[in-house]
Amino acid sequence: MTLSLTDYIGAFSQSENLAAVAGIGRGIEREALRILPEGKLSEHGHYHQLGSALTHGQITTDYSETLLEFITPVSHSPEQAIAQLQDIQKYTFDNIDGELLWPMSMPCFVTDAEKIPLAQYGSSNIGKMKTVYRQGLKNRYGSMMQVISGIHFNFSFSQDFWQVQHKLHQTEKIESAVGKPLPLDDFISDRYFSILRNYKRFCWLIPYLYGSSPAICSSFLQGKEHNLPFKKTPFGTLYLEYATSLRMSDLGYTSAEQSTLKICYNNLADYVAGVQQATKLKSKDFAGIGVKVNGQYQQLNDNVLQIENELYAPIRPKRVAKSGEKPSVALGERGVEYIEVRALDVNPLSDTGISLEQVYFLDIFLTFCAFVDNKEFDCSAQKIHESNMNDVVLRGRDPELLLSDTNNQGDVVLKSVTTWGNEIFEQLKLVAELLDKAYQTSNYSAAIVREQAKINDANLTPSAQILTAIQEQSLSQYALDKASKYRQQAKERDYQFYSQTFFDESVPVSHQAQADIEAADVLNFDDFLADYFA
Repeated sequence: MTLSLTDYIGAFSQSENLAAVAGIGRGIEREALRILPEGKLSEHGHYHQLGSALTHGQITTDYSETLLEFITPVSHSPEQAIAQLQDIQKYTFDNIDGELLWPMSMPCFVTDAEKIPLAQYGSSNIGKMKTVYRQGLKNRYGSMMQVISGIHFNFSFSQDFWQVQHKLHQTEKIESAVGKPLPLDDFISDRYFSILRNYKRFCWLIPYLYGSSPAICSSFLQGKEHNLPFKKTPFGTLYLEYATSLRMSDLGYTSAEQSTLKICYNNLADYVAGVQQATKLKSKDFAGIGVKVNGQYQQLNDNVLQIENELYAPIRPKRVAKSGEKPSVALGERGVEYIEVRALDVNPLSDTGISLEQVYFLDIFLTFCAFVDNKEFDCSAQKIHESNMNDVVLRGRDPELLLSDTNNQGDVVLKSVTTWGNEIFEQLKLVAELLDKAYQTSNYSAAIVREQAKINDANLTPSAQILTAIQEQSLSQYALDKASKYRQQAKERDYQFYSQTFFDESVPVSHQAQADIEAADVLNFDDFLADYFA
C-alpha cells in the first residue's frame, strides 16, 4: 500500500492538521544587473551605502560588482515575502545614484564582456576566495553567462507538517508490515528527496508557465557558437519562435562539463557522495586554465566543480551551513532543511521579478510534489526528465511538441503540453483547495484558474507576451521602459515590512562585520585554501 494524493489531502484536511499545512516557509533571492538610464551596464562598483556585500543580510552581489542579489529571510506568508523584496529594492533605488535594475534574465547590451567587473568582498581570506571563485567562473564559462539573472525560491514545510506525514507513514508501514519506520529527521530528508524527484519530473511546467527569456540582445552571443535557428525582429533582437526560457537552455546558465556527472536524487547519502566526488574530479579542459599562474589565482582548482555552489541544477536540497562548513557536510550531518527552486526566470512583468501570483502557484506545485509518491529513478530516467525540460525551454509553445512521461508500468508515453498539463492541473486543483482551506483564502484556486489558462492558450504565457511586444519595439527599449516604471513605483511606495532606519543602521554594522572578519584572519591565503579543501 502506498499513500496517494487523495490520502494526503484527506488527512491534512482534518481540522487538527490544517495548521500544519499553513506553516510553509518561503525566502526569495532575486538577481538584478545595475544599469545606466540609457541601458548600458553600470561601471560603478558596489555602492558603499548598500552595505558590505560580504556580510549584509539583505543586499549582496553575485558574480559581478554590478550584479546585485536581494535576499529575503524566511517568511510565512506570500504577501510578506513580496513586501520584503519591494522594501529592499526601494532602499537600493534610493542609494544607487539614479541607476536602474535590468528587469530581465538575459543581460542588457554589453559591448565587451571582458570589462564586466568581478565582485569584490574585501581582503579577508573568505572574501578573496569568493572573488577567485568568480575568476574561475569567468575563465571557465565567460562573463556573459555569469551575468544572466534569475530568481531562487527557497521553500520549506513546517516541523508539524512532517510530523503528520511521519505518523501517516508509520501507520502505513504497520498496516502493510513493510519495513521499519524511519526516525523523523531521516524521514524528512527522504521526503524532501521525493519532492526533488517529482520536481524533476514535472518541472517543465515552470519554464512553460513563467519562462520570460525567449529573446536575447545580439550582443549576448559575442562569437559564441550555437546551432539555434534564431529569427530577428525589425529592431535586431534575436528570438526563437516557440522558446520560453533561453536562460535555461544550453545557450544560458549551463555547463557541458557537468553533463557527465551522475548526481541523482534518490537519497541524501548518494546525493552528498555525488556532489563531493564532483568537487574532486579533475577536468582536462579546466586544467588548461591553470590554477595559480604568475602568482595570480585563475580558479580555486581545476576540478569539475571548484566548490559545490558551481553545480548547476534546477533545484537543490539545502541546509543552512555553519561558518566555513561545506554545504554537503551540513546536509550529510543534519539532513535537508529546505529546497531551493532555481528554474525561475526574472519576470519582467513584475516589479520584483517574481509576482505574488507566482508564489501562490509554487506553494501549490511543491505541495503537490510532496503528496505524489514516486519511485527512485536511475540516471537514464533522470535524462528523460531533463530532455523534457530542454525541449520546453527551446520550443515549449510549439503545438507539435511531445513530451515523454512514464506510465505505471514504467513505459514511456508521449504527451502534448496541453494533454499532460491538464492532467497535472486536475491534481493541482485538489492541492489548491486544501491550501485555500488552510490559509482561509481563495487565492490558491484563483492561481490554478489563471495558470491552467496558459496550458490551453500559449499566447497567455509571458514568453509569448514578450515576443509580441518586441515586434513593436526593441528588447532594450521594452526592458528600459519597465525598469524606469519600476524604479518610480519603488520610490513612491512606503516601506511595508522594513524601515528606512533598519537599512540605515544595517549598513555600518555590515561594514564593521567585514572588518572584524578581516582582522581575525591568521593564515595566508594559500594556507587558507589548503585547509578549506583538505
